[in-house]
Amino acid sequence: MKAELTWQEAKAHTQAMQLEIAALIPKDAVILIDQKKKGVLLSCNKTQHNWNASTTLTVAEGTELEPIVGAIEAHYRANGAKVSVDRNVDENYRIQIDPPAPGESYIVSEGLSPNEIRIASGSACFTLPEGVYPGGDF
Repeated sequence: MKAELTWQEAKAHTQAMQLEIAALIPKDAVILIDQKKKGVLLSCNKTQHNWNASTTLTVAEGTELEPIVGAIEAHYRANGAKVSVDRNVDENYRIQIDPPAPGESYIVSEGLSPNEIRIASGSACFTLPEGVYPGGDF
């Protein structure tokens, strides 16, 4: 990512990465991909923000989710990405992929329903143009 990243570029890159991760899920298991068109900005530091949103995949009932999340973990580890693993509050297997760009991360886990995989993400950090209020939808 270049140093002078715009929020639009950060959003586009992050959405593309969400779909790259989604493409690793077996096609025959995927029923629906719901990528949020808008997200929110969160502070990285005093002067920078990152764009945050999610993509939720509905998979066929009975699909085992943990092996799919594990395969995504293995893919990114094999390609040299920093990946951490834990369990969320519901004890579901969860991975976090952290590219080198400050602020950028992707969390892949079971979703709110038993047949969902959620990809929550934050873009690389960027500086908003002067006068742009960081609240609201982006």
